[in-house]
Amino acid sequence: MTLGTRIRELAITPIAFSDPPLLNSSGVHEPLALRCVLQLVLEDGTTVGLGESPGGTDRLERLRTAARVVPGMDVFDTTAIAAAIDAALLPTVPSSHERGWTTSAVEVACLDAQGKLTGRSVSDLLGGTVRDAVPFAAYLFYKWAGHPALDGRPAIGDDWGEALDPAGIVEQARLMQERYGFRSFKLKGGVFPPDEEIAAIRALAEAFPGRPLRLDPNTAWTVETSRHVARELDGVLEYLEDPTPTIPGMAEVARSAPMPLATNMCVIAWEHLRPAIEQGAIQVLLTDHHYWGGLRRTRELAAVCEAFGLGLSMHSNSHLGISLAAMTHVAAAIPNLDTSCDTHYPWNSADDIIVPGALELSDGCVKVPTGPGLGVELDPEALERAHRRYVDSGIKDRDDTGYMQRFQPEYERKLPRW
Repeated sequence: MTLGTRIRELAITPIAFSDPPLLNSSGVHEPLALRCVLQLVLEDGTTVGLGESPGGTDRLERLRTAARVVPGMDVFDTTAIAAAIDAALLPTVPSSHERGWTTSAVEVACLDAQGKLTGRSVSDLLGGTVRDAVPFAAYLFYKWAGHPALDGRPAIGDDWGEALDPAGIVEQARLMQERYGFRSFKLKGGVFPPDEEIAAIRALAEAFPGRPLRLDPNTAWTVETSRHVARELDGVLEYLEDPTPTIPGMAEVARSAPMPLATNMCVIAWEHLRPAIEQGAIQVLLTDHHYWGGLRRTRELAAVCEAFGLGLSMHSNSHLGISLAAMTHVAAAIPNLDTSCDTHYPWNSADDIIVPGALELSDGCVKVPTGPGLGVELDPEALERAHRRYVDSGIKDRDDTGYMQRFQPEYERKLPRW
């Protein structure tokens, strides 16, 4: 073990930050989104590796379990670190996919610390960059004009405005393009009857001719409805994402769909790859280092996709800059990244907990940070504010359906819905 590379402690800070009322097949986003920020402190007390994870009660407790395991381990021995965390979680977390959320977050913090020790970027540690900037797609949502007043809390507006029809979606896309230069667009569907969402995609195609378009209803449709949408949008979509549940269901749609099918829902663990490939269920995989086991495992996944001729893109959930930096580094190191990646960052960046300037969305891309490690620096005051919001809010878990039912008591989560 090299002097100075042992882990002294892993600090976990749960945080909350503002989220607009974005609609989806499960309901609507609450006013606050939850994440966990990791600070992996090495024995010198000055080298700190950063990580970011989705929040919630279960994931916070699993990260705290990891924090009890890793002290004393060598930060460069990420294989042993992952095995130790996995073993500690195994009695209570039988799913390898769920354990992967924890090992991934810790691995990112380890790689950030390794980069700071060696003076190299995370993308260098992953084998070097094949692109200096990573393309991202505008992530469009149906949304309310703001969070309605509730239980004495005043309404919470935002500057994106309402988007509940094709015209609103096109206007949102124009704002996204003006502010960030996006060159491709993805619409989160599963909110309105399929023909209304078909109309929105057609309106986008007319407003942005030649630009790649995607539609993701989060398994809100039956196989037959999925086939109908695929036929209607033949020649319009770059790919159709998760139209229907399960690998067999996706395979049924894929047999007649005129465009590729993509997923981040039915193939989310290594054991899902073989049946999906054998059944021809997907043609594009949306990877996500947060649940595939980390950045190195994501590089391995990319090689598997290349071997079997699967396209590759990247999934996103509500996140801040540490996750965006990690996503950017691994995307920069993957040769066969075929399409622009997803990111929620425009919806959440105003509440970031990193020092501004290292990450910027411009011309639809994020330049790969060149500083050591992830190339981002934590803002302690912003982190404390975000943690205080978490504590004061009393919110412990995300509940899109429950929040929707506060305004529409008859609302029922039902998948597929159409």
